Amino acid sequence: MAELIVSVSGVRGIIGETLTPEIALRFGQALGYLLRQNAPSSAVNVALGRDSRISGPMLAGAMAAGLLSTGVNVTDLGIATTPTIALMGRFLKAQAAVVITASHNPGQYNGIKFLRHDGIAMPAEAIAQLHQLFKTESFACQSVEKLGLLTTDSRSHAHHVQTVLAHIDAKPIAANRYKVVLDSINGAGCIASPMLLGKLGAELIHINASADGRFAHTPEPTKENLTGLCQEVKARRAHVGFAQDPDADRLAIVDEHGTYIGEEYTLALATLARLSVKPGTVVANLSTSRLVDDIAARHNCRVLRTPVGEANVAARMIAENAVIGGEGNGGVIDLRIGPVRDSLLGMALILDLLARTNKTISQLVAELPRYAMIKEKFTCTRAQADALVARAKTAFSDGKVDTQDGARIDWPQGWVHVRPSNTEPIARIIAESTDEATARELIARVDRLRSDN
Repeated sequence: MAELIVSVSGVRGIIGETLTPEIALRFGQALGYLLRQNAPSSAVNVALGRDSRISGPMLAGAMAAGLLSTGVNVTDLGIATTPTIALMGRFLKAQAAVVITASHNPGQYNGIKFLRHDGIAMPAEAIAQLHQLFKTESFACQSVEKLGLLTTDSRSHAHHVQTVLAHIDAKPIAANRYKVVLDSINGAGCIASPMLLGKLGAELIHINASADGRFAHTPEPTKENLTGLCQEVKARRAHVGFAQDPDADRLAIVDEHGTYIGEEYTLALATLARLSVKPGTVVANLSTSRLVDDIAARHNCRVLRTPVGEANVAARMIAENAVIGGEGNGGVIDLRIGPVRDSLLGMALILDLLARTNKTISQLVAELPRYAMIKEKFTCTRAQADALVARAKTAFSDGKVDTQDGARIDWPQGWVHVRPSNTEPIARIIAESTDEATARELIARVDRLRSDN
């Protein structure tokens, strides 16, 4: 049986096997105990929301029960995107926020994501402390007069939309009446996304638009999973197609011809949109395409790299006062909105770029350098992944080695990144070059290290 994964990304497991209501209850108690220890004499509040997964109400109820039992007040936000919940935690001045989600994983998975008061994912040290409390059950239920209070708040989606619109000039976008096909995969993005696109004057064709958690296709917004979206964009002669993952923190793009251009272009085009208005520092993780470096160079701006994980990107953005950042998996972060990946922000920035340039998606992509990126993953233990990383550091000493997160090795002709996943028992190998043959050879070099083991 697979193990429950506890990492900097939170908790993730398979419902009925590694993740049960009892586990959610105990993590709720552990979080409540930890928060009460840090604020023993004042009220403690947690914002709680979930994506649309069928198991969501079960886990959210158990998490709420755990928090309430330790004397922590809970504001239930219901179904909402991860960036929405992060924003509401800040808006409500909560000491923490919790998202019940397994992001892009299939429906049999679910998870628990822990956010700080400012919306940033809890750091590794805090997650380790939570996990230790969970394992030792170092908490107790309060007496009835000290139990927490449960309330609800229905302002989440409107607040998120208003926050994005406060930093986007909607009038030029609305004047173009862009036809947009949006695939929300029946996830959490079904509710706020049409509200935003309506405010931006878009003619929306919304597919997989019921927030019932019955995912219409494999959730990760990759090319092979979005053939339906591509066909719909072409058939409707739309200006652009957008695809969200179940918790709507990631965004993939389809151009006006129905061609999947991918998640890597999401951050690239968002960076182009933002730097055209406000030049400044860009932050991206080590697995993100060199496209952002090329765009930043056009504006005489620098790019800083971090380990994979939005918390790492957000922390560096805050430290460097970066104007835009994110991850190549379709995650865009703008600190004016919040320190989390946000597909609503991504859609607004892409439409803003179309309006400012009066160009199509395919024209904008054609003006950027062309790279081939190959992504591979394989099942392994953490020890096996770490051993592969160690061998890569030694074998590829002829390149520039970055060891912040596994090993990324850069050469003039391309780069390869080898790292253990934070959310699954796998290792990931990503390579990028100006031509596919070189990228595949970089992957093959790492694969040969695996076979040498």
